Amino acid sequence: MEYTQLGRTGLKVSRLVLGTMNFGPQTDEADSHAIMDAALGAGVNFFDTANVYGWGENKGRTEKIIGSWFAKGGGRREKTVLATKVYGNMGVEGAPWPNEDRLSALNIRRGVEASLRRLGTDYIDLYQFHHVDRSTPWEEIWQAVDVLVQQGKILYVGSSNHAGWHIAQANETARRRGSYGLVSEQCLYNLAERRAEMEVIPAARAYGLGVIPWSPLHGGLLGGALRKEREGGAGRTAEGRSATSLRDTAMREKVQAYEDLLDKHGLEPGEVALAWLLTRPGVTGPIVGPRTVEQLASALRAVELELGPELLAGLDEIFPGPGESPEAFAW
Repeated sequence: MEYTQLGRTGLKVSRLVLGTMNFGPQTDEADSHAIMDAALGAGVNFFDTANVYGWGENKGRTEKIIGSWFAKGGGRREKTVLATKVYGNMGVEGAPWPNEDRLSALNIRRGVEASLRRLGTDYIDLYQFHHVDRSTPWEEIWQAVDVLVQQGKILYVGSSNHAGWHIAQANETARRRGSYGLVSEQCLYNLAERRAEMEVIPAARAYGLGVIPWSPLHGGLLGGALRKEREGGAGRTAEGRSATSLRDTAMREKVQAYEDLLDKHGLEPGEVALAWLLTRPGVTGPIVGPRTVEQLASALRAVELELGPELLAGLDEIFPGPGESPEAFAW
């Protein structure tokens, strides 16, 4: 496994991030533990989760599964750089109550304490804002964060799904307060969705944030979706983001060209999609969300995959990036 520093910090993290969103809803506790053991055994030390994972009535379930894995001991917690998130509503389903979501100082404090209990740990390495809260000033957010850092309950803070100007606003406010500010941004970024290159990634790089792409296969679109569609059988039908994309004729043609290109090189689409992200400036590592140990093994191969100039040029031709702003739209 290769390692890099998370943004401008001294924290060393693996170039692949283990996403845990499937733990609970699609992968049971025993299999989730097996995946985490396999990831740690392969050198993946960066695990990502969120307080809302488990979803619906089972919100928090994923953090509890990770907590039960930590409880097995063997240095599991000490070897793991743990990232979780706050923002989503954690109240009782169907019975909303004020202050159970977003980024008020009250909800941040409650969110940290609840995540610590579920995770069975006394600190969170990277605490991430799952979405921008347009109704809470950054001064309030940083005041809450600074207290938690001083208490040793969180070490670093990151953002997720923030615009470039949100990153600038957040870190300029932190600078005025003498706070450390955001150290990472978790955003939707992959070959098929490159709009983050316009402003989000330039802002992240300018402020020293590590970029952590989520949905690196665009919901399976870049993992051989058309090949699987042709093969048919159980579990071969595109769903979610992938299914929506394939209904677009132009995108379908791009995906076919992508799969044809990789067939010519004898490469697996999903592995190339991950390896491509590892070549992108500012990227710390993509989040992979395996449902099985076998899927994790495939993702791990991407770290060792070297993409030559000819192949990279071919990928850019099929999925061209927008370029940075303002050139992307001004001239």
